[in-house]
Order: sequence, then C-alpha cells, then structure tokens
Amino acid sequence: MMNDVHHSVLLFGETLIDRFPDGDVLGGAPFNVARHLRAFGCAPVLVSRIGQDAEGACLLQAMENAGLSTHGVQLDSVYPTGVVAVHLGAEGHRFNIVPNQAYDHIHPRLARVAALAASPEMVYFGTLAQRADSHRALRHMLRATSGQRFFDVNLRDPWINGERLHWSLQHADIVKANDDELDRIARLLSMDEPVAEAQARALIERYQLRGMLITCGGAGAWWLGQAGAKISVAPDKAVDVVDTVGAGDAFSAVFIFGLLQGWDMPVILKQAQQFASAICGIRGAIPEHDDFYEPFIRQWSVDG
Repeated sequence: MMNDVHHSVLLFGETLIDRFPDGDVLGGAPFNVARHLRAFGCAPVLVSRIGQDAEGACLLQAMENAGLSTHGVQLDSVYPTGVVAVHLGAEGHRFNIVPNQAYDHIHPRLARVAALAASPEMVYFGTLAQRADSHRALRHMLRATSGQRFFDVNLRDPWINGERLHWSLQHADIVKANDDELDRIARLLSMDEPVAEAQARALIERYQLRGMLITCGGAGAWWLGQAGAKISVAPDKAVDVVDTVGAGDAFSAVFIFGLLQGWDMPVILKQAQQFASAICGIRGAIPEHDDFYEPFIRQWSVDG
C-alpha cells in the first residue's frame, strides 16, 4: 500500500450532513475528496467550519477515525453544522441546501494560518462555500499558498453567482465540471461556443488554465489540456448503481492523486473512472471500511 506518499493537499469548503430519507451520511465535496485522499496515503488538510452541535461532533469524530487532520476545522458557536436534505427520485437525487450554515462563515485569518502550516502541493476549492462570507476566507487562503489550484465546479441552485464563478476561474489552474455545468458556465459567462469541446477550449484560453476535466455521468469523462487533443475515458463495465452521490468527488480525488503521483493522463482518467464507478455501487459518497480502497491502491502501485 502507498502509505508513504504524504502529498500535502489543502481543501477548502463545506463539511456537512447529507440527510437521506432513511438516515444521515457525512458529506460535502471537500470532505469526501479529503477522506479518499487520506485513504490513498496523502496528507489532506480540510479548511472548513462546523457548529458546536451533535452533527459537528459526529463530523469531527469521523475525521479523527479516518486519520484526517482537524487543524483546519473551525468551531462556530452561533451557526449550525451544514445540513443538506437529499431526495432520491426517478430522475436522480435532488438537494435542499440549507442557507446560513457554519461553513458559510469560515474565518479568513484562521484559514490563512491553516494554509501556511499545510504548505500544500495542491489546493482544492469549489463553489458552494463561496455563496456567503467564506469567499473572503478563500481569498486569504489562496494568497498564502503556491500549490496548483483545482477548482471543482458544483453548481447548486439557487446558490450560483456569476461573479464568483468568474473569480474562481481566474484563480484556478485545473477546472472540473460535469457536462451540464460546462454548458451552464458558458451561458453564465455569455460565451458563443455551442459545443462542449469548443466551450472548454475557450475557457482554457480565456482563463489561462492548465486544462479542464469534464465528467459525463454514465458516459465517462474527458480531459482537455492547454495544448493537445481531447482525451476520453468510458466506463469499462456496467455498475449496479446504488446511488451516484459522491461519484464526482471520487473522480476528483483519484485525479488529484494521479497528478501528484505523476501518472500519464490516460492512466489518471482510467483509474479515476474505475474508482468513481465503484463508489456508485455503495450507499453514499464514502465507504464504511478502508478495505474498500485496498484493491485500488494495490492496482495503482502496479500501474502508476
């Protein structure tokens, strides 16, 4: 197993409880990605904020159990730990994202301190935690780091802000979005390109990105770099889908790990697709036991 890797990754954003009809699951994209990276042998530091409540205590306990650093997690005595009500239906899952949660109030100076201490090779951030005051903390944090910046677009109505999207693209090196989000980005930024690949290429040029990663659900994913052709990956076998919660986060985690390990892009895409598919076969975004990860880690030590 690759437990001697210890790449430092700083992740900024929401930690929350996904409230399913039949029970609670810990979540939030940065939390999910950090949890996977820790299992892969990296040293992720999550910068977030939780309430001093039962949900917050549950998240902290889960982080400690997983061996995740809690140094970047702030405690809030006013606002509650984030909660998202997840409704499962024939069309997939729907989210009711509650406003004014602890992760909306990440403290800028504390975020900067955590960033300086982490000295990360890679910085991960998304969109949801920028909907309110925490955007200022992200600005402080990015100024304090020199690692590559991975911007994971998670457009969740009604929390979509065109100006913050533009700012995030300006401060990113690599951008990940799904195919629907790519189209929405193009419309939000008043772009003329009608086709996905042309949209991605225009965004890469406009924002001087290293590249864009686009996930397409059951159809796989593709990467477009600053120079070069599109590289695509398709799922290699059918998966008995339990739910698709966290599949994109699983893809992000392996993609980041592969970049840090120096894998070739076709290998990164293949391994990320396989892992994301496997996550679709379990309930929620995170496996209950670490032995879920072992076959992947063994395979990567051969292929990587």
